[in-house]
Amino acid sequence: MNTKKIALITGANKGIGFETARQLGRQGIIVLIGARDLAKGEGAAEKLRQEKIDAHALALDVSDQESVRKAAKQVERDYGRLDILINNAGIMVDDQKKMASEQSLATWRKTFDTNVFGLIATTQAFLPLLRKSEAGRIVNLSSILGSITFHAKPGSPVYDSKSYASYNVSKSTVNAYTVQLAYELKDTKIKVNAAHPGWVKTDMGGEGATMELVDGAKTSVALGTLGPDGPHGAYVHMGESLPW
Repeated sequence: MNTKKIALITGANKGIGFETARQLGRQGIIVLIGARDLAKGEGAAEKLRQEKIDAHALALDVSDQESVRKAAKQVERDYGRLDILINNAGIMVDDQKKMASEQSLATWRKTFDTNVFGLIATTQAFLPLLRKSEAGRIVNLSSILGSITFHAKPGSPVYDSKSYASYNVSKSTVNAYTVQLAYELKDTKIKVNAAHPGWVKTDMGGEGATMELVDGAKTSVALGTLGPDGPHGAYVHMGESLPW
């Protein structure tokens, strides 16, 4: 039986997901690189293996139920359990910068298919394997843009950031799901939390981003490796709680 912890990071072939895998791998954790494009996942895993990290690619498109099912079966066959699930995959689609009433229904559907329904589908598929862990950890990648409290409060850090409506609301929904799942799992060894990585220099973050990748991954890594006294059902950035 493998005694090393096993972590799955969705959307991990680049950006925050890749850096999260790197930091977890450096702690001696086996990292599974979830990627829609298996070739890109294999490339990312090979880069990590060159750094002496035990990394393996896993074909996983969170918006495709069959892909999610196959990925869970593969992990069950190869490892028998999962210790850490980082729900990192997320999108911000082309007409995202329109206001709430201007965004097409297609944009809302596409955003929610990945950011919400994909996250839920992945969690449901891998939860039986997380239950087999001695200390399962689920980290849902949210954003400060998902804080309803901040969006409703004039002068808050995100009050004027309303031109990303479907993305914002999708992350608010991720927060709400995190609270529901945390309640369900409160009497188990599994901890589930929502993470705000920060405004990170990635393709999605854009040119104005203020945080480096190495820092953007730190919240996910910390929540994925929590001890038994760590938070459960929290919304966290760099160790500090955010208002829902």
